[in-house]
Amino acid sequence: MDIRRFTPDDRTDLLGFVDVRNESESHDSSWFHPTTPGLTAGWLRHGWDGEQPTPYVGVLGDEVVAAGVISSSERDNLHVGWISIDVRPAHRRRGLGTAILVHLEDELRAMGRTSVGTSCWDVGGLDAFPRAHGYEHKASGINRRQYLADVDPAVVDRLHAEAAAAAPDYELVRRRDRTTEDELEAVAAMASAINDAPKEGLEIEDEVVDAARIRAYDDAQVSRGFALYRLMARHRRTGELAGQTVVAVDPDRPGLAEQHDTSVVASHRGHRLGALLKTGMLQWLREERPDVTEIDTWNAESNGFMIGVNEALGYRVMGRGLDFQKPL
Repeated sequence: MDIRRFTPDDRTDLLGFVDVRNESESHDSSWFHPTTPGLTAGWLRHGWDGEQPTPYVGVLGDEVVAAGVISSSERDNLHVGWISIDVRPAHRRRGLGTAILVHLEDELRAMGRTSVGTSCWDVGGLDAFPRAHGYEHKASGINRRQYLADVDPAVVDRLHAEAAAAAPDYELVRRRDRTTEDELEAVAAMASAINDAPKEGLEIEDEVVDAARIRAYDDAQVSRGFALYRLMARHRRTGELAGQTVVAVDPDRPGLAEQHDTSVVASHRGHRLGALLKTGMLQWLREERPDVTEIDTWNAESNGFMIGVNEALGYRVMGRGLDFQKPL
């Protein structure tokens, strides 16, 4: 198998890469929405927050049969790189996954990384592959989905009113797409609260969340075509930003949205701000984006508080993901 890097401008490899990933996801996680060439090209050009992933294809003859990605950061966690591998189901158990795994690990060694992480769904014994290559299970995450047609607006409004009654010292502030220059520092200070989310057994450092990273995240998401909705809780007396929730609406399929960050600053917890923000976001989307029909979210399996909020709002469990890590 020929393993090679490609760029979003390499149309043939891009289409083969998308096809392999969609075929793999359809086989392993039928609930997962397929990606599109446009979404994938945008992700490869802009990444999550401006740091581009590095894609690879594995080719037999003239058919792309495997796909791989390396993701890493130059802002923090300089010791670790993350890889993902997909192989067409009809070509599995022939050593192709191992070949691309070894190739990506060698690439990470050449980058000076000393640890590598990967993930898989907790279905069909998929975890046997990373375990066989020395990876240890370090964390678990749950993919949940909210079908908005099944969410009673009256329930949302009631939960919102109850949360607002518990948080009279806070107001909600709506922001679309890019953060303004005058708010970047404050948003970054607030968004750093995401580092309090459970890491479970993962050997990773806190993320460096500063104004430059917030700007890079906004630019990357908007450049990819996503419509960003950021709802923030602001302390009335001090003006301090106490928490946020962010939803990104798919540019190719406007009925689909993704929940990004939801976090509350430690000093402001205990006022039901998580519930206030999540219900407030649903009210905002109801007003401005009635075309949104589904919202997907991820939570660490051990994040009981946020899971409780999501379940109260009708999120359904779709699948369980397993995170693995090993030293290089």
